Amino acid sequence: MLPALTSGHIAGIIVTLCAVTLVGIYAGRMVKSALDFSVGGRRAGATVVAGTIMGTLVGGSSTIGTAQLAFQYGLCAWWFTLGAGLACAVLGLGLARRLHESTLETAPQYLVSVYGERIGPVASIFSSAGIYLNIIAQGLAAVALLTSMFRISPVTATLIGVCLVLAYVFFGGVWGTGLVGVAKLGLLYLATLASGALAYQMTGGWPGLRESFPAYPWFSLFGRGIQEDLAAGFSLLVGVLSTQTYIQAIYSARSLSKARTGALLSAFMIPPVGIGGILVGLFMRSNFPNTPSQQVLPFFVMNYLPPFLAGVVLATLLVAVIGTWAGLTLGVSTMLTKDIYKRFIRSGAGSREILTVQRLLILLVCGSSIFFVAGNLKSLILGWSFLSMGLRGCTILFPLLGAMFFPRAVTPLAGTMAALAGPAADLAWHFLYPEGLDPLYAGLLASLLTLVLFSPISRRRVPFESNTL
Repeated sequence: MLPALTSGHIAGIIVTLCAVTLVGIYAGRMVKSALDFSVGGRRAGATVVAGTIMGTLVGGSSTIGTAQLAFQYGLCAWWFTLGAGLACAVLGLGLARRLHESTLETAPQYLVSVYGERIGPVASIFSSAGIYLNIIAQGLAAVALLTSMFRISPVTATLIGVCLVLAYVFFGGVWGTGLVGVAKLGLLYLATLASGALAYQMTGGWPGLRESFPAYPWFSLFGRGIQEDLAAGFSLLVGVLSTQTYIQAIYSARSLSKARTGALLSAFMIPPVGIGGILVGLFMRSNFPNTPSQQVLPFFVMNYLPPFLAGVVLATLLVAVIGTWAGLTLGVSTMLTKDIYKRFIRSGAGSREILTVQRLLILLVCGSSIFFVAGNLKSLILGWSFLSMGLRGCTILFPLLGAMFFPRAVTPLAGTMAALAGPAADLAWHFLYPEGLDPLYAGLLASLLTLVLFSPISRRRVPFESNTL
């Protein structure tokens, strides 16, 4: 049973939230235009780039969701943070140069520069839908944490989470997610190291773990099956490389070296975060197997850490969840504002109007998420995250890679059809064959084949021009 919060817990929570709030207030003072809000005025250093990436990637899925999946299956829960780290390395080494030198603000804008106007709304809508699935995952993590801390109803917890997201990102934009992401990551390392080390010790170290669990599935990266777990890791790779939030961090850097360093720093720092959650999940499975899986991490923190430290950890987890939720919301609002509103609704909109519209869209995204979170309270947090990453990758990845590395070989028709075929195949396969091959493979294959087969047989209507070089 979860204990009630003590004065020590509350003191730790208040101190941590006040410290993070001060950083957020400072971030908000740096926003004076829509460009500041969306890409930080293109003056972010490597630390802020890394903070923006990690502030979104390291959230409810990599902490509460990882502990939940480890409680059920073991080491395969590492795929979220491991895959995220690999993706950040590819982002820094493979894509950062072309993205940063493009001087754009969104991934769909890059696609439009090569494929033409038609691909813009397709990419924006499907990418936003994919990101929205991960917003639901963060909402579920927030509900698990808040109901554990305060013994409130799930609906109340969802409303509180939405209010915290609005406070986090509404005034700070990318500076809020970047600077607070840096502060949050330091605290999160403290939280995961403290919890993981304590769980490892109380389990009896490696001998205790081996005695408590058989090698398979608990100590295998493929504990749920090779096909399913490979798809989970691969979904992180293609999803991160296709997501506006992480591409936005590269755009925000003041130089290519800062963008690349920030991405590589993220690649190095993210994977270890998952280990703490895995160790806690295994300890809880061994000692409290009847605990609701989504509450294993809050349960452990509140029962086994000293009250003040537990309060710090709980507040850090809350900031991690809210930070990721906010960062994803920022990415969706940026794409819909830049690629839908300004391009098709109000092409002459000024900076202040764009900033107002983006903030209104943030309100809309947060408000609508209440209903989806409340209706899926018992679902697997990482299940939403993997599905989200896969849908984004099926929409963006191959058209984006084609635009970056083979711009004269691909055609506008092929790119637009690939951006449609990928997510359509992913969703169709998900509903038609829920127990079959992971829909990620079907979506990526459909996107790649469409791009490769239709490019040679379709002709450009205008000579190739690109503003990305």
